[in-house]
Amino acid sequence: MGFLTGPLPILPDGGSLRPPGGGTSPAVVALGGGHGLSATLSALRLLTTDLTAVVTVADNGGSSGRLRQELDVLPPGDLRMALAALCDDTDWGRTWRDVMQHRFRSRPGAEGSLDNHALGNLLIVTLWELLGDPVAGLQWAGALLGARGQVLPMSTLPLTIEGDVLRQTETGLRHETVTGQAELAVAGTQSSVVNVRLLPPDAPACSEAVSAIGRADWVILGPGSWYTSVLPHLLLPEMREALGSTGARRCLTMNLSNETKETAGMSAVDHLQVIRRHAPGFKVDAVLADPSVVEDRNEFSAAAAEMGARVVFGKVGAAAGSPIHDPLRLAAAYHDVFGEL
Repeated sequence: MGFLTGPLPILPDGGSLRPPGGGTSPAVVALGGGHGLSATLSALRLLTTDLTAVVTVADNGGSSGRLRQELDVLPPGDLRMALAALCDDTDWGRTWRDVMQHRFRSRPGAEGSLDNHALGNLLIVTLWELLGDPVAGLQWAGALLGARGQVLPMSTLPLTIEGDVLRQTETGLRHETVTGQAELAVAGTQSSVVNVRLLPPDAPACSEAVSAIGRADWVILGPGSWYTSVLPHLLLPEMREALGSTGARRCLTMNLSNETKETAGMSAVDHLQVIRRHAPGFKVDAVLADPSVVEDRNEFSAAAAEMGARVVFGKVGAAAGSPIHDPLRLAAAYHDVFGEL
């Protein structure tokens, strides 16, 4: 497919986005979940029309967790957020984006069965039940929204994420096992996460996601919750094999804050070491990092080099200073990465 038609977005420096070298759109696959993946997709949609999101399916909290538990379906929340990030930038797309993200709120004093459910979650699950195919259901949802790209689950089976943690107690360090994405996502506030795995360990990867990775020009991993959104893609055997064997270039995108509820006390280098510890053979071509989160550039660059990567530093955070990626700045950084490597 060709590059986006119409006016090109204006970059912070006054320039505009074009495919590196002036050619056609690169085929890009972005992996992750939640707000991190949404940020990546919001940026990448400015660079390419050949865009695929591969989304983690281990969520067990909130609306997604309730639907998963009650209906035995994939958790739809992160898939919904990816679709919303790809909505067409028209009145139709923006309206359906808001519809998908709308959450029901019961009146004060009432506890309704729809309370806190996102309408998009219910719509996606409806399509799954009618079609009997999670991939086809997401394709229909994407068509309704005018999505600029496709959204795929990492696996067609709901997964459970489990981690070993070391917790400081009055009698010393204690080893515990934490089960569930929602529980592991806050484990770093009181303990150190030392090992993470997926259950079932031999779950199949989504075949369409594996195919997309195989034909990609670029694969983008991160940003996002490091243990529960980024790392799971490397824990699923078929997905890890696809990421290792693809001819695509691979870019690892760092978070804008190292101090999350999952990773409290960890440095940027520690984040890279988590990837190396869980997927020792995984190589990347580029690591994109905002300089504000890297304590020692030389140490960080050396750690990235051990993964086969060069570091690209760029200011990609929102101007307000909060740890939120700015779509235009992130798009400009990816444009530079695509053009330099």
